Amino acid sequence: MNVTREPWRDRSEAGRELGEAVRATLGRRPREHGAPLVLGLPRGGVVVAAEVAAAVGGDLDVLVVRKVGVPWHRELALGAVTASDVRVYNSEVIRRTHLGEQDTEAAFARARAEAAEHEQRFRTGRPALSKADRPVVVVDDGIATGATTLAALQLLRKGESPPEHVTLAVPIAPADTVARLEPYTDDVVVLHTPRHFVAVGEWFINFTQVTDEEVQEFMAGDR
Repeated sequence: MNVTREPWRDRSEAGRELGEAVRATLGRRPREHGAPLVLGLPRGGVVVAAEVAAAVGGDLDVLVVRKVGVPWHRELALGAVTASDVRVYNSEVIRRTHLGEQDTEAAFARARAEAAEHEQRFRTGRPALSKADRPVVVVDDGIATGATTLAALQLLRKGESPPEHVTLAVPIAPADTVARLEPYTDDVVVLHTPRHFVAVGEWFINFTQVTDEEVQEFMAGDR
């Protein structure tokens, strides 16, 4: 939507509005395999995802994606990985850096361990919920470049038990970024695609950093 709008008060308010939009989108499809699984991208995305899960009657879980950086230049991504070791490789970066197989494997293993540590912390030891043969909604509090979101969508599709249907849902994102992500989803729900996008945080009055403890509370249903 490109109409003029005021910023959301906080992530929860955005999540409630997004939840209604997602419910309308999912309502157009037959529900054959039970409740949707709503996956929040930590940390801020979990706050929004909790409201979406409540609106659609879905289960809440986290999707932790770790960028795998070049050892001497961590911001340059070799790819991405999940705690379950589903991987996306950036073959062009691997080729240009002349990184050997052993060093590449070590970088992915380190990032996988970090992802596993974060997932265990966020879930407080509970197992991941199954994504197999059910509708999945991937939620973040907003998208800028879309690099992490793209990795999340690719990794989700590559898993051993892929979802029945994938919806990407965010309150705010630039239109060109949304267009790049659409081929990797079945549905996209974005509340606002401003013509002049600077940063996600400018569309929230309160955009303070979400803590690990707050994520744990949302995951436990205490928030």
